[in-house]
Amino acid sequence: MAQKKKELCIGRKKFNMDPSKGIQYLIEHKLLTPDVQDIARFLYKGEGLNKTTIGVYLGERDPVNLQVLQAFVDCHEFANLNLVQALRQFLWSFRLPGEAQKIDRMMETFATRYCLCNPGVFQSTDTCYVLSFSIIMLNTSLHNPNVRDRPPFERFVSMNRGINDGSDLPEELLWNLFDSIKSEPFSIPEDDGNDLTHTFFNPDREGWLLKLGGRVKTWKRRWFILTDNCLYYFEFTTDKEPRGIIPLENLSVQKVDDPKKPFCLELYNPSCRGQKIKACKTDGDGKVVEGKHESYRISATSAEERDQWIKAIRASITRVPFYDLISARKKKIASKH
Repeated sequence: MAQKKKELCIGRKKFNMDPSKGIQYLIEHKLLTPDVQDIARFLYKGEGLNKTTIGVYLGERDPVNLQVLQAFVDCHEFANLNLVQALRQFLWSFRLPGEAQKIDRMMETFATRYCLCNPGVFQSTDTCYVLSFSIIMLNTSLHNPNVRDRPPFERFVSMNRGINDGSDLPEELLWNLFDSIKSEPFSIPEDDGNDLTHTFFNPDREGWLLKLGGRVKTWKRRWFILTDNCLYYFEFTTDKEPRGIIPLENLSVQKVDDPKKPFCLELYNPSCRGQKIKACKTDGDGKVVEGKHESYRISATSAEERDQWIKAIRASITRVPFYDLISARKKKIASKH
């Protein structure tokens, strides 16, 4: 008995370092069977397992992992829960990985299961899928301390227009979901701080750079922080509030030559050249105003530093795939009609 306990402990540790090897070890030592249901239940119980690692394992494309994902989601009982309650339960059981395809598969499986447990609530799993993402994004906008512009209920409604197979969802249903998230944010398992609730504690990159003004073309030294698909800039490293926030969704980044400054990079919107970029900044009186930039030009101190920033920004742009996943799914719903 003590031997089994010890082996189980080793198996869990191995799993937390490399999930596939951990599962293999547990199967070899007869603590798990190779049956996908058995593996799924082990992950669902999750005792002593790192939730990020559970997410890594469930996100793999291997046929066995795909079956385990299905069985894992089937362990969840969503009957008679509203979508926020179901998401709370689901997102607490593991941590969503960062890659779009993995998130897509997991949320697709979740939406299918939710609709199976609650027939008649939504016209299709696509509706449930889009609304789930809207809720996750709403959670971020309402509870991220760095988002100044808290979306009102009306914006949440307009974001989800026509997603119920071309028609709108009942406002009462949307209000209940909105209210639930507003009064209590999602609890995300705290494994490593890299979660859906924004934090500056472990940014992707930070440092001093020179930024060219939007209206007044002067170069100003600013402290930049890249995190959660946004670029924040501050006047001083000690400032609590950023001077500006540039959401990176829909933007691209490239090297540019500037006659005035060396080692420049530029943020721009590849699909709408000449349009103002959606961003906000604090003006001289401390009021939050919309940014005046059609593109952002930023200068680093060396070519190497510029290239590192470009690489980090590119990684960040591709890493919050919610918007792309939602718009693809909305197109699919629209194309049916």
